[in-house]
Amino acid sequence: MNLENIKQKEFFPGLKGKLVHGDKITWAFWDVEKGAEVPEHSHHHEQIMHVIDGEFEFILNGNKKIYKSGDVVVIPSNIPHSGKALTECRLMDVFSPVREEYK
Repeated sequence: MNLENIKQKEFFPGLKGKLVHGDKITWAFWDVEKGAEVPEHSHHHEQIMHVIDGEFEFILNGNKKIYKSGDVVVIPSNIPHSGKALTECRLMDVFSPVREEYK
C-alpha cells in the first residue's frame, strides 16, 4: 500500500484525510487548510495527534495551546477537544480502536 494511492476524503470543510485501518487502529493523514476548524467533540477512541507541518490551535478539555511542527498530543478517551488551523497544516492521527465510521 502507498499513501499516494489512497483516495483523499473531506471530513470537515478544509480538512481532507487519507486513512489506513488495521484490526485495532486507524492511522489518519490530514491536509488542513488555513482557518479550517474541527468542532468540539469527544469519542471513546484514544487518539494521538502529531503536527507534521504548520501551526494548529488545539483545545483539549478546555485548555488551549498552539502546536507546531513536531509536537505530539495524547488525547484520552471521552475528553472534549477541538482545533483550528492557524496556517496550512499537515497532521497525523492514530486512533484506537478502529474508527469504523471513517471506513
